[in-house]
Amino acid sequence: MAEKTAVVTDKAPKALPGIYSQAIKANGFVFVSGAVPMDHETMKIIDGGVQAHTPPLAHLLTSAVQHQCIKNLTAILEAAGSDINKVVKVNVFLSNMDDFVAMNEIYSQYWGKVKPCRTCVAVKTLPLNVDVEIECTATY
Repeated sequence: MAEKTAVVTDKAPKALPGIYSQAIKANGFVFVSGAVPMDHETMKIIDGGVQAHTPPLAHLLTSAVQHQCIKNLTAILEAAGSDINKVVKVNVFLSNMDDFVAMNEIYSQYWGKVKPCRTCVAVKTLPLNVDVEIECTATY
């Protein structure tokens, strides 16, 4: 049986105690829980819709409105000893499939040259009524 280790960082929103982990490391992989566009310091959802939650990569470090989902995933991946370029699978959940094109315009700027496998689905409701949630699996 493979050992599993919880990943915890204060650079991403805290996991709900007793419910889930920010991520789990096991067998050379890190499985990151779904990230919503929440600021880790205020624990509040950032303003804006999918476009605001997915700004261009060039603005990732300088924009006041950053892609919070990917920023949170990146912080957790780094805490696990991995990084965004080691992501092999992504699941994107949208509250409205009408946001698919807008999300893809920004999404395509992440993950390096070889994009990970991906699933994108629309769901009835996401936690805290956000418009997007993203989870991923990476190597470390």
